[in-house]
Amino acid sequence: MKTVCYYICDFTLSRKRMYLPILFFMCFVACSKESPNLDDNDGDVTTDDEMSSAGLTILFANAIGGSQNDTFKAVVVTSDGGYAMLGDSQSIDGVISDNDTQINKLWFVKTESNGEVQFSKTYGGSEDSRGTDIITTTDGGYAILGYSESSDGDLTENNGFYDQWIAKLDAQGNLIWQKSFGFSGSDQANALIQTKDGGFFTTGFLDVSASNGEGNDGLLPNRKSTPSSKGILHGVGEFWGHKLDSNGNLEWRRYFGGSDNDRSYDVVQAPDDGILMIGNSESNDFDITASQGSYDFWAVRLDGDGNLLWQKSLGGSQIDIGYAVTTTTDGAYIIAGDTRSDGGDVTNLRGSADVWLVKLSDSGELLWEKSFGGSNFDSARAITKIPKGYAIAGASRSVDGQVSENNGQNDFWIATIDFSGNLMDEITLGGNNQDFGYGISATSQGEIIVVGDTSSTSGPLTTTNGGTDGVLIKITQ
Repeated sequence: MKTVCYYICDFTLSRKRMYLPILFFMCFVACSKESPNLDDNDGDVTTDDEMSSAGLTILFANAIGGSQNDTFKAVVVTSDGGYAMLGDSQSIDGVISDNDTQINKLWFVKTESNGEVQFSKTYGGSEDSRGTDIITTTDGGYAILGYSESSDGDLTENNGFYDQWIAKLDAQGNLIWQKSFGFSGSDQANALIQTKDGGFFTTGFLDVSASNGEGNDGLLPNRKSTPSSKGILHGVGEFWGHKLDSNGNLEWRRYFGGSDNDRSYDVVQAPDDGILMIGNSESNDFDITASQGSYDFWAVRLDGDGNLLWQKSLGGSQIDIGYAVTTTTDGAYIIAGDTRSDGGDVTNLRGSADVWLVKLSDSGELLWEKSFGGSNFDSARAITKIPKGYAIAGASRSVDGQVSENNGQNDFWIATIDFSGNLMDEITLGGNNQDFGYGISATSQGEIIVVGDTSSTSGPLTTTNGGTDGVLIKITQ
């Protein structure tokens, strides 16, 4: 049985190489996406008698994995009331029975509503593969997303280093089809939606310097003509979106950004069937017209054909990164991430880094912004709608301000926010080491489901199998 911990890290993004994007110099904790028994060592269960706040109660917290490094990055509620998680695994033991080498593979786990594992499957090849997102599809199956260096096993193509990879699965996790997209550099996919026409849209980033300008369907900056096979060669990395049909065939692809690092982490479909991609930008040229500082939240709004309608930078003079987005009932968007800025669009920095939420209208107008946390490092990696507002998941190193507890290093931090952006409730969970929340979903009853990973060996959440374990947490309000 295990317990789970996780770190959030203060970082700068290297301007030099797409495949060495992050220079970690300080670690702290953090946790996206909206919305159900292989052995007895699935994980420790934290009951409502063990962990609760005034308004949030942890029903269980299960650590799942093997003896190496395992993580969950995304979770969805399934039609049978259970849960489906995607991440990646290095393990060849524990609940992971189909991986024969200690090389990272995409890792899919399906559980019952009580967290009991029903089945575990891995996907990949002989080289490193990472899982980033999962969705349920209209046919009762799943689509999974990640990136891989492999061109064998479950993958049939690789164009150099990491390529984006999407796969369609049936309800039992069997592979139906798969597609790779990329060039010779590090091209990574982070988020996935099924569009209203039954197709798919993926977002991530393109190493445009390695692609030599390819990857934009030949469109120049106005994005409405195709005079050549290449677009404008911007710089290091770009937001990169792909529109696919229901069988994974490419309909169009677009990249957006400037001469520095620009990375997309999440996507939603807009009310008019267009697309909103969000992430962060270091640039102040080409598609970025009003940079606020070092790194900004960056939102890119497209029409249904991939034409740029507007873009918006948000933040202050320091590092601000948007990780997750959800739509609102009034046709707007809530973007969640973290900020280290005290000024600009940020009006109330509480600590070294705060959870930062912004609400944008469908025309890109800033409607409100709110900061949450304590005096240390706090970050949000995921957001989902709940009946009374929104739930966010991430990590925290704070033990003051709006954060009620810390068990050591970084802890999972889960909070509920009302429709106006006010904090309703919050709860932490962690052990003596690193505990991170990466993904979130909610049931129709408003129960909150959070996933991430832990490397803790003592405390309320721990791992005993070695390395890190994936974590599944169920919370009631």
